[in-house]
Amino acid sequence: MDSNKVVENIYLLVVVTLISVVQNAFFAQKVERECKNHQTHTAAFERVSCTNRNCMDAYPTFLAVMWCAGLCLSQAPAAFAGIIYLMVRQKYFAGYLGQTSQSTPGYLFGKRIIFFLFLMCIVGIFNYLLLRYYGSDYKEYVQTITGAASALLLLP
Repeated sequence: MDSNKVVENIYLLVVVTLISVVQNAFFAQKVERECKNHQTHTAAFERVSCTNRNCMDAYPTFLAVMWCAGLCLSQAPAAFAGIIYLMVRQKYFAGYLGQTSQSTPGYLFGKRIIFFLFLMCIVGIFNYLLLRYYGSDYKEYVQTITGAASALLLLP
Protein backbone atom coordinates (compact mmCIF):
# COMPACT_ATOMS: atom_id res chain seq x y z
CA MET A 1 0.00 0.00 0.00
CA ASP A 2 1.22 3.49 -0.83
CA SER A 3 2.51 5.28 2.29
CA ASN A 4 0.86 8.56 1.21
CA LYS A 5 -2.51 6.80 1.19
CA VAL A 6 -1.92 5.44 4.69
CA VAL A 7 -0.95 8.88 6.03
CA GLU A 8 -3.97 10.42 4.31
CA ASN A 9 -6.22 8.07 6.28
CA ILE A 10 -4.68 8.78 9.69
CA TYR A 11 -3.09 12.25 9.71
CA LEU A 12 -5.90 13.88 11.72
CA LEU A 13 -5.63 11.17 14.36
CA VAL A 14 -1.86 11.67 14.46
CA VAL A 15 -2.28 15.43 14.95
CA VAL A 16 -4.74 14.95 17.82
CA THR A 17 -2.42 12.36 19.40
CA LEU A 18 0.53 14.76 19.23
CA ILE A 19 -1.56 17.57 20.74
CA SER A 20 -2.52 15.21 23.56
CA VAL A 21 1.16 14.45 24.18
CA VAL A 22 1.87 18.19 24.49
CA GLN A 23 -1.05 18.50 26.90
CA ASN A 24 0.31 15.62 29.01
CA ALA A 25 3.69 17.35 29.12
CA PHE A 26 1.94 20.55 30.26
CA PHE A 27 0.16 18.66 33.04
CA ALA A 28 3.38 16.97 34.14
CA GLN A 29 5.14 20.34 34.15
CA LYS A 30 2.41 21.73 36.43
CA VAL A 31 3.02 18.87 38.87
CA GLU A 32 6.78 19.40 38.74
CA ARG A 33 6.43 23.15 39.28
CA GLU A 34 4.12 22.64 42.25
CA CYS A 35 6.55 20.12 43.69
CA LYS A 36 9.49 22.54 43.38
CA ASN A 37 7.58 25.58 44.68
CA HIS A 38 6.09 23.89 47.72
CA GLN A 39 6.57 20.87 49.83
CA THR A 40 5.08 17.71 48.39
CA HIS A 41 2.58 17.32 51.22
CA THR A 42 0.60 20.52 50.65
CA ALA A 43 -3.02 20.55 49.55
CA ALA A 44 -2.09 22.30 46.29
CA PHE A 45 0.43 19.60 45.39
CA GLU A 46 -2.00 16.82 46.26
CA ARG A 47 -4.69 18.43 44.11
CA VAL A 48 -2.48 18.90 41.03
CA SER A 49 -0.95 15.45 41.45
CA CYS A 50 -4.37 13.80 41.77
CA THR A 51 -5.66 15.68 38.74
CA ASN A 52 -2.69 14.55 36.68
CA ARG A 53 -3.18 10.92 37.77
CA ASN A 54 -6.89 11.07 36.91
CA CYS A 55 -6.11 12.42 33.44
CA MET A 56 -3.42 9.80 32.87
CA ASP A 57 -5.73 6.99 33.99
CA ALA A 58 -8.25 7.88 31.25
CA TYR A 59 -5.60 8.59 28.60
CA PRO A 60 -5.10 5.03 27.24
CA THR A 61 -8.85 4.55 26.92
CA PHE A 62 -9.18 7.83 25.06
CA LEU A 63 -6.37 6.99 22.63
CA ALA A 64 -7.69 3.48 21.99
CA VAL A 65 -11.27 4.48 21.20
CA MET A 66 -10.22 7.54 19.17
CA TRP A 67 -7.87 5.50 16.97
CA CYS A 68 -10.30 2.59 16.64
CA ALA A 69 -13.15 4.94 15.73
CA GLY A 70 -10.97 6.76 13.21
CA LEU A 71 -9.70 3.58 11.57
CA CYS A 72 -12.94 1.57 11.66
CA LEU A 73 -15.32 4.33 10.64
CA SER A 74 -14.14 7.86 9.89
CA GLN A 75 -11.11 9.84 10.97
CA ALA A 76 -12.61 13.36 10.79
CA PRO A 77 -15.41 12.90 13.37
CA ALA A 78 -13.07 10.84 15.57
CA ALA A 79 -10.40 13.54 15.45
CA PHE A 80 -13.02 16.23 16.12
CA ALA A 81 -14.25 14.30 19.15
CA GLY A 82 -10.61 13.91 20.21
CA ILE A 83 -10.01 17.67 20.09
CA ILE A 84 -13.20 18.28 22.07
CA TYR A 85 -12.06 15.67 24.60
CA LEU A 86 -8.71 17.42 25.01
CA MET A 87 -10.45 20.75 25.60
CA VAL A 88 -12.73 19.11 28.15
CA ARG A 89 -9.75 17.48 29.84
CA GLN A 90 -8.09 20.90 30.07
CA LYS A 91 -11.28 22.28 31.65
CA TYR A 92 -11.33 19.34 34.06
CA PHE A 93 -7.70 19.96 35.01
CA ALA A 94 -8.26 23.67 35.62
CA GLY A 95 -11.53 23.02 37.46
CA TYR A 96 -9.96 20.47 39.75
CA LEU A 97 -7.24 22.92 40.71
CA GLY A 98 -9.94 25.37 41.84
CA GLN A 99 -12.61 23.43 43.67
CA THR A 100 -13.25 19.76 43.09
CA SER A 101 -16.91 20.46 42.29
CA GLN A 102 -15.81 22.65 39.34
CA SER A 103 -14.27 19.60 37.66
CA THR A 104 -17.49 17.55 37.57
CA PRO A 105 -18.90 19.03 34.32
CA GLY A 106 -15.60 18.37 32.54
CA TYR A 107 -15.48 14.83 33.85
CA LEU A 108 -19.06 14.03 32.77
CA PHE A 109 -18.59 15.64 29.36
CA GLY A 110 -15.39 13.63 28.86
CA LYS A 111 -17.27 10.41 29.61
CA ARG A 112 -19.85 11.34 26.98
CA ILE A 113 -17.15 11.86 24.35
CA ILE A 114 -15.51 8.53 25.21
CA PHE A 115 -18.92 6.85 24.85
CA PHE A 116 -19.46 8.53 21.45
CA LEU A 117 -16.07 7.28 20.23
CA PHE A 118 -16.87 3.81 21.57
CA LEU A 119 -20.14 3.80 19.63
CA MET A 120 -18.26 4.84 16.50
CA CYS A 121 -15.99 1.82 16.99
CA ILE A 122 -18.93 -0.56 17.39
CA VAL A 123 -20.72 0.83 14.32
CA GLY A 124 -17.53 0.63 12.25
CA ILE A 125 -16.94 -2.98 13.24
CA PHE A 126 -20.59 -3.86 12.61
CA ASN A 127 -20.43 -2.25 9.16
CA TYR A 128 -17.27 -4.23 8.36
CA LEU A 129 -18.99 -7.47 9.36
CA LEU A 130 -22.02 -6.59 7.20
CA LEU A 131 -19.74 -5.96 4.24
CA ARG A 132 -17.66 -9.07 4.83
CA TYR A 133 -20.49 -11.57 5.34
CA TYR A 134 -23.48 -10.02 3.55
CA GLY A 135 -21.93 -7.71 0.96
CA SER A 136 -23.83 -4.69 2.30
CA ASP A 137 -21.74 -1.57 2.81
CA TYR A 138 -23.38 1.24 4.73
CA LYS A 139 -20.14 3.08 5.52
CA GLU A 140 -21.01 6.23 3.53
CA TYR A 141 -24.36 6.56 5.28
CA VAL A 142 -22.89 5.91 8.68
CA GLN A 143 -20.05 8.37 8.08
CA THR A 144 -22.56 11.07 7.14
CA ILE A 145 -24.61 10.40 10.27
CA THR A 146 -21.51 10.25 12.45
CA GLY A 147 -20.20 13.53 11.01
CA ALA A 148 -23.50 15.23 11.78
CA ALA A 149 -23.75 13.62 15.22
CA SER A 150 -20.25 14.75 16.16
CA ALA A 151 -21.49 18.34 16.11
CA LEU A 152 -23.91 17.34 18.88
CA LEU A 153 -20.87 16.84 21.13
CA LEU A 154 -20.71 20.60 21.46
CA LEU A 155 -23.98 20.66 23.37
CA PRO A 156 -23.42 20.74 27.15
